[in-house]
Formats: sequence, structure tokens, C-alpha cells
Amino acid sequence: MATTAATKDGQVTAQQTEVFSLPPLEIKVVDLYIVGDSELITHAWSEKAKRQMREKQQRQATAARAAKDPDAEYQAAFYRTADGQPALQAIAFKNAAVQAASQIKSLTKVFLRGTFHVVGDLVPIDGEPYMREDMVRVGMGTADIRYRPGFLAWSTTLRVRFNSRVISLEQLVQLFDQAGFSVGVGEWRPEKDGHCGMFHVESLKEVA
Repeated sequence: MATTAATKDGQVTAQQTEVFSLPPLEIKVVDLYIVGDSELITHAWSEKAKRQMREKQQRQATAARAAKDPDAEYQAAFYRTADGQPALQAIAFKNAAVQAASQIKSLTKVFLRGTFHVVGDLVPIDGEPYMREDMVRVGMGTADIRYRPGFLAWSTTLRVRFNSRVISLEQLVQLFDQAGFSVGVGEWRPEKDGHCGMFHVESLKEVA
């Protein structure tokens, strides 16, 4: 398509305007059955931690540090669905898949963010949790003990909506497998120089 534009000396010249076509969306839905390959560690922000953060930001006086309650800290570190089942944030799996783009030269994170979505806020985690006691470094390197849920064997099902015009089902599965191996989810995952939260796609079921 050609358009015209006037130059500084008044002459009119032809300019080329790029024409592009935008194909319609072709949304498909699939359930991916995810199986853990290494231990999953979850760590939700507790109400106590949120309150302390608000007090610090608002420059309020903080109460003296209470005695540590391992069981309360452990319970507060769970993500839970409305019916109380242990869970993990759905966005953690999407973020892992998007981050995996850095391992695949032909993909970019910007491109991937718009090609698929993991449905829901939380996804239930199937597995038997136990209380972990871990030494961690906080603040200026101060040592502390954290009590968090660990799942030695775990699985979940992700419902994923994707645009099949730009990414195929096979590519989507390969992307999540790459994410499970190189990025992971939860605490101490490979992305953070750990080895926990690794996973793979065990099976799938096309929904629509």
C-alpha cells in the first residue's frame, strides 16, 4: 500500500506502508498431568509476615519477637484451596514455562506470555506433606530456621488454554517438560541453584 508525504522543499514522495494480516485466535484447552521429579517445597506468605512487612513500611513500632512456633509456621507456609487441600500458585507453572524460553533459542519470553495461560489461581497438589526444618540466611546473612511443607512425591493437573495457531500441543508439552527440568517450581528450584520442584508432563487430555 502506498501513501504520500511532503518533504521539506514541498515535493511529494511516495512511501510504502507495511500491510500485515492477523489470523484469528484458535483457542484450545488441555489438561496436563504433572508429576514431580524431585521434592516440592512450598512457602506461602503468612499473615504474620504480611503484617510485619506493613508495619515496617508504615514505620510503625514492632512488637518484640515472639517465641518460634514450628507447627504454626509450618501450617502458615501452606497454600490451600478453598476446601483446604494443599496447593501451589498456578502462575508458578506459567512463570517456569516462560522462563524456560531462555533455554530455547527460537522462543522469547514476550512471545510465550501471550500464547498460553494456566487456568485458576491455585492448583491442588496431590501428595503427603511433612514438616521440613531448614537452616536459611535472611537479612544481612543472619542464620535462621524455617519450617515449611515438603512433598517427596507429588503431582497436579494443570488446565492450560493456548492459541494453537502459534504454538502446537506438542510444543506446549515440550515447553513444560523443559520448564520442569531447568526451572522448576517452589523453593530451592533449579532456577535458584537448587534441585527441588522439578517435574515432567506424564500425560494429557484434550478438553476442547
